[in-house]
Amino acid sequence: MDDIFEITADTVTIQVTDRKTGEVYKRELPIDYYENANFLRLRGEHMDGSMAEMVFLSARGMERVEDLTGRGGEQGKHQH
Repeated sequence: MDDIFEITADTVTIQVTDRKTGEVYKRELPIDYYENANFLRLRGEHMDGSMAEMVFLSARGMERVEDLTGRGGEQGKHQH
């Protein structure tokens, strides 16, 4: 089986359980979904048609951001 490096979709299905009643509700939403080892990104539209985007970083993704911005650890790849 091939390794999976990313997951993409044009819609997402959300399932929630109401706290008060215990009822389960499932909705399919037109949200662009992209996930890899570094982050999860959701894109969609506001009610007025403008674009909205949310990004959730994984621990690995956060480390990469810190490294790219110079706030990561001082362990370079070419240490002597």
